[in-house]
Amino acid sequence: MLDVDQRREYWRRNVRLMSVLLVIWALVSFGAGILFVDQLNDLPFDIFGIPVGFWFAQQGSIIIFVLLIAFYVWRMDKLDAEFGITEYEQEVHHR
Repeated sequence: MLDVDQRREYWRRNVRLMSVLLVIWALVSFGAGILFVDQLNDLPFDIFGIPVGFWFAQQGSIIIFVLLIAFYVWRMDKLDAEFGITEYEQEVHHR
C-alpha cells in the first residue's frame, strides 16, 4: 500500500503527464488541423501526394492521438512499476 505522500506524488506525476500529452494533442489537432492548415499546405513538400495541412486535418491528428495513447500506456506502466502498483493489487483492493 502507498502512503499519502506516495499517492500524492503518483497522481501529481500522472496529471502532469496527461496535461503535457493533452497540450500536444490540442496543438496537433486544433493547431495543425485547423489554425495553420493554409500555412502547412504551402510547404514545399507533401505527405503521400496530399498537402500537409489537409493530411493533418484528416489523418495526422488521429494518428498522433493514437501514438499519444500508446505513449501514455507505456509511461504509466513504468510509473506503476516505480511505485509498486500492479493491476492485481488494484483488483484485490476494490473487492
